[in-house]
Amino acid sequence: MFNRTTALILVAALAAALGLVVAQRVFNPVAPAATAWPQTEAVRLFEPPRELPAFNLRQSDGTPLVPGELKGHWTLVFLGFTSCPDVCPMTLTELAQAQRQWESIPEANRPRVLLVSVDPQRDTPDRLGEYAHAFHKDTLAATADIPALEDFARSISMVFAKVPPEEGAPSDQYSVDHSASLAVLDPQGRMSGLVQPPYDPAAIGRDMAALTRAATP
Repeated sequence: MFNRTTALILVAALAAALGLVVAQRVFNPVAPAATAWPQTEAVRLFEPPRELPAFNLRQSDGTPLVPGELKGHWTLVFLGFTSCPDVCPMTLTELAQAQRQWESIPEANRPRVLLVSVDPQRDTPDRLGEYAHAFHKDTLAATADIPALEDFARSISMVFAKVPPEEGAPSDQYSVDHSASLAVLDPQGRMSGLVQPPYDPAAIGRDMAALTRAATP
């Protein structure tokens, strides 16, 4: 459950994200692009895409995840954590349904789903990898220390906040409130759109497959 303070933070973040989309459409009218993206149902694209600042996350296999690793694929980024009781497993289950729709696309340019854990204290690489792959074998998972995660979350217009455990509960029984939206990164690794809940897995699958086809020479 969200406490009042965190709920206000998340509402503010959602307003900021929506404001970003509106501002870009009003003050930066869509210019002719090198690629005309297809009409989408669930994915809300905006122009121009936003370059992400440098980041350095750790993947569940121990390798670094830097901006260059995300290039060449459309990517859906979701903030979560393995102890999440409801939003995370539900979202990853829905994303797995979408992922199954694009499994026939060659791996070289197949869309990706990236789970970024905002609970590095409890989410070891092994635990994070096992959790992500339990939903779909292709799901990427990464985390970092809190300052790096805060910078990354801010760059994709998301927020998260640790919620202390209830009085008398063990210190490791805390929760983490976080944005539930999905950030959409284009094949150049730029922030290019959002997907807002509630999610329609079939529409997400169609959108990501269509965007991938349009970006493939």
